[in-house]
Amino acid sequence: MSTHLDGVATLPQSGLRVQAVNLLRGLVIVLMAIDHTRDYMHSGAMAFRPEDLTQTTRAIFLTRWITHFCAPAFMFCAGIGAFLRLERGGSKADLSRFLATRGLWLIVLEFTLVRASFFFDLTFNPLFLLVLWALGWSMVALALLVYVPPRILLIASIAMIALHNLTDGVQASSFGSVAWIWQILHQQGLWMPFAGGPAFIVAYPLIPWIGVMAAGFCFGEVYRLPPERRRQPLLRLGLALIAAFVLLRAVNVYGDTRPWAVQDRGPVYTLLSFLNATKYPASLSFLLMTLGPAIVFLGLMDGARRGDRDPVLVFGRVPLFFFVLHIPLIHLLAVALTALRHGAGAPFVWLAPPTLGTARDRFPADYGWDLWVVYAVWVVALGLSYPLCRWFGALKRRRAAGWLSYF
Repeated sequence: MSTHLDGVATLPQSGLRVQAVNLLRGLVIVLMAIDHTRDYMHSGAMAFRPEDLTQTTRAIFLTRWITHFCAPAFMFCAGIGAFLRLERGGSKADLSRFLATRGLWLIVLEFTLVRASFFFDLTFNPLFLLVLWALGWSMVALALLVYVPPRILLIASIAMIALHNLTDGVQASSFGSVAWIWQILHQQGLWMPFAGGPAFIVAYPLIPWIGVMAAGFCFGEVYRLPPERRRQPLLRLGLALIAAFVLLRAVNVYGDTRPWAVQDRGPVYTLLSFLNATKYPASLSFLLMTLGPAIVFLGLMDGARRGDRDPVLVFGRVPLFFFVLHIPLIHLLAVALTALRHGAGAPFVWLAPPTLGTARDRFPADYGWDLWVVYAVWVVALGLSYPLCRWFGALKRRRAAGWLSYF
């Protein structure tokens, strides 16, 4: 036994207890790639949103819905990872410095490499504030919040998650010249800070993501427990969150800006309406629906042993590397398939996938493929990414270079 953090007894760090977190990261990063593949490849991506129950199909809805687990799990695991980093040694000052610099690095990546990969364009206008933006600023916030007493931080993070929907009726326009602050915090929208400068499209408002990451940091305390005492609390908490989602959603009064409703298309679509929680900004219902199963997964995988060649574990050990790798890879596969189908001179846009606002007339009239092709390309992308991610993971384990921890 060793002691750390106010003298509380802790267990030595083990690869076994971290493996469950890496497996969760790997699972959700693999699921996330489905959504990006659908953006580029699916024939309906330009025609309608998969959440639109008047037009979508069950398969398309569920293809999108399963990827909703990604952002909450990333944020939550980032908080757990920060706690485990502190447990391995070092001071809160060291952790705070790492979180701040890594968070700013993620923001830089969002505006440069990731945007260029999405759009194949270097004009950088508009700039989309996507998941790395939210993840980065949440890390910067956590760099300060690690100094807050754990009990107070837990209460504050739960309050942000549970109560932020009380402000759903507040509109950025009511703040006049500082409306952009509310857009960044809690409302999607277009922000143009400088006349003639780039437009910023806020896709991921920062509330409640800061609270989700902070809650993950507090949740890390569970990994101080001996392995034989961790599994049941994890399963109970995860199941309790799922039950809370069902109850809150059934009441249909609070927790989401998109109430469920009986659908004319039948009971299956009514069930899909029940599951159709709001992601932007992430509602309380959305977070209960996604974090509950994620925590159950941590409980089920706690104590599992996977070999170093396991693809989910390989991706989970280097999630950021996989993220920056898979976007240009999927984009290139879309370009290649378009050239094969329509010829090398086909007007496939190299600037953006259909769902990111590209003009329809830049695409062939019959652009896109059936959903099975989306899944086939997704599998190909994973297969091409696997050896590179395995190589990079081995490099990180073999070398102690500080810069590698930023990937």
